[in-house]
Amino acid sequence: MDESNQTIVSEFLLLGLSESPEQQRVQFWMFLSMYLVTVIGNVLIILAISFDPRLHTPMYFFLANLSFTDLFFVTNTIPKMLVSLQSQNKAISYAGCLTQLYFLVSLVALDNLILATMAYDRYVAICRPLHYTTAMSPGLCILLLALCWALSALYGLTHTLLMTRVTFCGSRKIHYIFCEMYVLLRLACSNTQVNHTVLIATGSFIFLAPLGFMIMSYVWIVRAILQIPSASSKYKAFSTCASHLAVVSLFYGTLCMVYLQPLHTYSMKDSVATVMYAVVTPMMNPFIYSLRNKDMHGALGRLFLGKAFQRLT
Repeated sequence: MDESNQTIVSEFLLLGLSESPEQQRVQFWMFLSMYLVTVIGNVLIILAISFDPRLHTPMYFFLANLSFTDLFFVTNTIPKMLVSLQSQNKAISYAGCLTQLYFLVSLVALDNLILATMAYDRYVAICRPLHYTTAMSPGLCILLLALCWALSALYGLTHTLLMTRVTFCGSRKIHYIFCEMYVLLRLACSNTQVNHTVLIATGSFIFLAPLGFMIMSYVWIVRAILQIPSASSKYKAFSTCASHLAVVSLFYGTLCMVYLQPLHTYSMKDSVATVMYAVVTPMMNPFIYSLRNKDMHGALGRLFLGKAFQRLT
């Protein structure tokens, strides 16, 4: 390519999913509402678990960290997106874009690894109940969480550094709501084969391996539940896993639609799927985990009403 056609990109323009002013106004209020619901829901989950000693167990420890990750995740993307939708200044600096990309990639990986750790917790609780207190000791829980953070940080750093090798030229317009990896690679004018190969390879390790682990865990969990003689005990055991299964299905369903495909096939329908895992999934998680969870209902009641709730119950 001629040198005259190559430029050093100092910023990108976040144009959103549509350049129509009417549609952008609708998107602004829609995403603002979803962001507020997500923040309130996840903050309430964290506060309820933190202040209620009854919920100081491994399962709720990981749930609180999942809520923190989701809160961090949406705060990394949505506020800047709202500014871009509302104002005429839709620019985001090159460094800002890469920073947003790093946290986006890292936090998606962290979400996934925490979900896998929660599956292991449910496996130990149901299949090895007599060893639960030792197998899921506080020290081990902290070690597992630290490992999740380290792997996700390394995963995000790998792809962010690879993105710095990519040359951008021509259009700086991102017809999207944040700096998403596939969108940036589509703007590249240099060879992105290495990026795509590493994305598939590391994605298989950081996403498919935990998914396989979760599937195997639930195979053993289902076998253990089927051996329980009491129908009520079976229901109680399964209900402790139902919320986790729902979140895993929503997370992987949208994620696989986006990333387990060749780069050249990426289209607008995948942008919608990305919005699903980037906005809808963090918003839905608090509802899924608290909808039929009596312990969480009680913790939220005590958080809001204090001793008055205890007298009512």
